[in-house]
Amino acid sequence: GNHHAVQYHFGTREGLVQAIFDYRMNQMDARRLEMIAQAEREGRQNDPRMIADIIFLPQLALIDRQGDHSYANFLCQYLLRNSDAEFGRFGGNLPAGLAKTMQLLRKRLDFLSDSAAQRRLITACFMFLNLLAVYTRDLESGRANEDFAEALEDTMRQIVAALFLPNT
Repeated sequence: GNHHAVQYHFGTREGLVQAIFDYRMNQMDARRLEMIAQAEREGRQNDPRMIADIIFLPQLALIDRQGDHSYANFLCQYLLRNSDAEFGRFGGNLPAGLAKTMQLLRKRLDFLSDSAAQRRLITACFMFLNLLAVYTRDLESGRANEDFAEALEDTMRQIVAALFLPNT
Protein backbone atom coordinates (compact mmCIF):
# COMPACT_ATOMS: atom_id res chain seq x y z
CA GLY A 1 0.00 0.00 0.00
CA ASN A 2 2.78 2.50 0.78
CA HIS A 3 4.33 3.49 -2.55
CA HIS A 4 7.15 5.39 -0.84
CA ALA A 5 8.21 2.40 1.26
CA VAL A 6 8.35 0.20 -1.86
CA GLN A 7 10.34 2.85 -3.71
CA TYR A 8 12.71 3.33 -0.77
CA HIS A 9 13.44 -0.38 -0.28
CA PHE A 10 13.13 -1.78 -3.81
CA GLY A 11 13.34 1.18 -6.18
CA THR A 12 10.28 0.21 -8.21
CA ARG A 13 7.32 -2.13 -8.14
CA GLU A 14 9.30 -4.39 -10.48
CA GLY A 15 12.15 -4.35 -7.95
CA LEU A 16 9.75 -5.56 -5.26
CA VAL A 17 8.41 -8.32 -7.50
CA GLN A 18 11.97 -9.41 -8.36
CA ALA A 19 12.88 -9.41 -4.65
CA ILE A 20 9.92 -11.71 -3.87
CA PHE A 21 10.92 -14.05 -6.73
CA ASP A 22 14.55 -14.13 -5.55
CA TYR A 23 13.51 -14.73 -1.93
CA ARG A 24 11.29 -17.69 -2.85
CA MET A 25 13.88 -19.20 -5.21
CA ASN A 26 16.45 -19.01 -2.42
CA GLN A 27 14.02 -20.71 -0.03
CA MET A 28 13.91 -23.74 -2.34
CA ASP A 29 17.62 -23.91 -3.08
CA ALA A 30 18.74 -26.17 -0.24
CA ARG A 31 16.16 -28.77 -1.25
CA ARG A 32 17.21 -28.55 -4.89
CA LEU A 33 20.87 -29.02 -3.95
CA GLU A 34 19.93 -32.11 -1.90
CA MET A 35 17.96 -33.52 -4.83
CA ILE A 36 20.85 -32.86 -7.24
CA ALA A 37 23.26 -34.65 -4.89
CA GLN A 38 20.87 -37.60 -4.68
CA ALA A 39 20.53 -37.70 -8.47
CA GLU A 40 24.31 -37.70 -8.83
CA ARG A 41 24.72 -40.51 -6.26
CA GLU A 42 22.13 -42.55 -8.17
CA GLY A 43 23.53 -41.66 -11.60
CA ARG A 44 20.21 -40.05 -12.55
CA GLN A 45 21.30 -36.48 -13.24
CA ASN A 46 20.30 -36.91 -16.90
CA ASP A 47 16.99 -38.65 -16.16
CA PRO A 48 14.10 -36.48 -17.45
CA ARG A 49 11.81 -37.23 -14.51
CA MET A 50 14.54 -36.52 -11.97
CA ILE A 51 15.31 -33.17 -13.61
CA ALA A 52 11.61 -32.26 -13.65
CA ASP A 53 11.26 -33.28 -10.00
CA ILE A 54 14.23 -31.09 -9.04
CA ILE A 55 12.76 -28.11 -10.87
CA PHE A 56 9.21 -28.36 -9.61
CA LEU A 57 8.77 -30.42 -6.43
CA PRO A 58 10.53 -27.98 -4.05
CA GLN A 59 7.66 -25.58 -4.78
CA LEU A 60 5.30 -27.88 -2.87
CA ALA A 61 6.80 -26.61 0.39
CA LEU A 62 5.90 -22.99 -0.41
CA ILE A 63 2.57 -22.72 1.34
CA ASP A 64 1.01 -19.74 3.08
CA ARG A 65 -0.43 -19.57 6.59
CA GLN A 66 -3.70 -21.10 5.40
CA GLY A 67 -1.89 -24.04 3.80
CA ASP A 68 -2.49 -22.73 0.26
CA HIS A 69 -0.09 -22.50 -2.65
CA SER A 70 -0.76 -18.80 -3.15
CA TYR A 71 2.79 -18.30 -4.45
CA ALA A 72 1.76 -20.28 -7.55
CA ASN A 73 -0.48 -17.41 -8.66
CA PHE A 74 2.30 -14.89 -8.05
CA LEU A 75 4.79 -16.99 -9.98
CA CYS A 76 2.41 -17.33 -12.95
CA GLN A 77 2.16 -13.55 -13.16
CA TYR A 78 5.92 -13.19 -12.70
CA LEU A 79 6.65 -15.59 -15.55
CA LEU A 80 4.19 -13.84 -17.85
CA ARG A 81 6.03 -10.57 -17.31
CA ASN A 82 9.65 -11.65 -16.90
CA SER A 83 10.28 -14.61 -19.18
CA ASP A 84 13.16 -14.13 -21.54
CA ALA A 85 14.01 -15.93 -24.77
CA GLU A 86 17.42 -16.72 -23.27
CA PHE A 87 17.24 -20.15 -21.68
CA GLY A 88 17.05 -20.17 -17.88
CA ARG A 89 16.83 -16.40 -17.57
CA PHE A 90 14.12 -15.09 -15.28
CA GLY A 91 15.18 -11.54 -14.53
CA GLY A 92 17.39 -12.11 -11.49
CA ASN A 93 20.36 -14.11 -10.32
CA LEU A 94 19.55 -17.78 -9.94
CA PRO A 95 20.59 -19.52 -6.73
CA ALA A 96 23.21 -22.27 -7.09
CA GLY A 97 20.76 -25.21 -7.02
CA LEU A 98 18.43 -23.74 -9.60
CA ALA A 99 21.35 -22.68 -11.81
CA LYS A 100 22.76 -26.22 -11.68
CA THR A 101 19.33 -27.65 -12.47
CA MET A 102 19.01 -25.32 -15.45
CA GLN A 103 22.41 -26.60 -16.67
CA LEU A 104 21.23 -30.22 -16.37
CA LEU A 105 18.02 -29.38 -18.22
CA ARG A 106 19.78 -27.44 -20.97
CA LYS A 107 22.25 -30.30 -21.51
CA ARG A 108 19.33 -32.72 -21.81
CA LEU A 109 17.55 -30.36 -24.24
CA ASP A 110 20.61 -29.86 -26.44
CA PHE A 111 18.52 -30.66 -29.53
CA LEU A 112 16.54 -27.42 -29.06
CA SER A 113 17.45 -23.79 -29.59
CA ASP A 114 17.64 -21.61 -26.47
CA SER A 115 14.32 -19.96 -27.26
CA ALA A 116 12.58 -23.31 -27.85
CA ALA A 117 14.05 -24.77 -24.64
CA GLN A 118 12.96 -21.67 -22.69
CA ARG A 119 9.46 -21.86 -24.19
CA ARG A 120 9.13 -25.51 -23.15
CA LEU A 121 10.38 -24.71 -19.66
CA ILE A 122 7.89 -21.85 -19.25
CA THR A 123 5.06 -24.05 -20.58
CA ALA A 124 6.01 -26.75 -18.06
CA CYS A 125 6.06 -24.14 -15.29
CA PHE A 126 2.55 -23.06 -16.16
CA MET A 127 1.38 -26.69 -16.11
CA PHE A 128 2.78 -27.20 -12.61
CA LEU A 129 1.62 -23.85 -11.25
CA ASN A 130 -1.85 -24.40 -12.68
CA LEU A 131 -2.08 -27.65 -10.74
CA LEU A 132 -1.18 -25.86 -7.50
CA ALA A 133 -3.47 -22.88 -8.09
CA VAL A 134 -6.46 -24.87 -9.34
CA TYR A 135 -6.17 -27.59 -6.72
CA THR A 136 -5.97 -24.99 -3.94
CA ARG A 137 -9.00 -23.14 -5.37
CA ASP A 138 -10.99 -26.37 -5.76
CA LEU A 139 -10.06 -27.55 -2.28
CA GLU A 140 -11.23 -24.25 -0.77
CA SER A 141 -14.53 -24.37 -2.64
CA GLY A 142 -15.17 -28.04 -1.87
CA ARG A 143 -14.91 -29.00 -5.54
CA ALA A 144 -11.68 -31.00 -5.28
CA ASN A 145 -12.64 -34.42 -6.60
CA GLU A 146 -9.17 -35.84 -7.17
CA ASP A 147 -6.47 -36.87 -4.75
CA PHE A 148 -3.62 -34.37 -4.90
CA ALA A 149 -0.94 -37.07 -5.16
CA GLU A 150 -2.70 -38.52 -8.22
CA ALA A 151 -3.11 -35.10 -9.82
CA LEU A 152 0.54 -34.29 -9.09
CA GLU A 153 1.77 -37.55 -10.64
CA ASP A 154 -0.36 -37.03 -13.74
CA THR A 155 0.89 -33.45 -14.10
CA MET A 156 4.53 -34.48 -13.67
CA ARG A 157 4.12 -37.08 -16.42
CA GLN A 158 2.66 -34.40 -18.69
CA ILE A 159 5.55 -32.07 -17.88
CA VAL A 160 8.16 -34.71 -18.70
CA ALA A 161 6.43 -35.40 -22.03
CA ALA A 162 6.17 -31.69 -22.88
CA LEU A 163 9.73 -30.85 -21.88
CA PHE A 164 11.68 -33.75 -23.28
CA LEU A 165 9.81 -34.83 -26.42
CA PRO A 166 12.43 -34.88 -29.17
CA ASN A 167 11.97 -32.96 -32.37
CA THR A 168 11.21 -35.50 -35.08
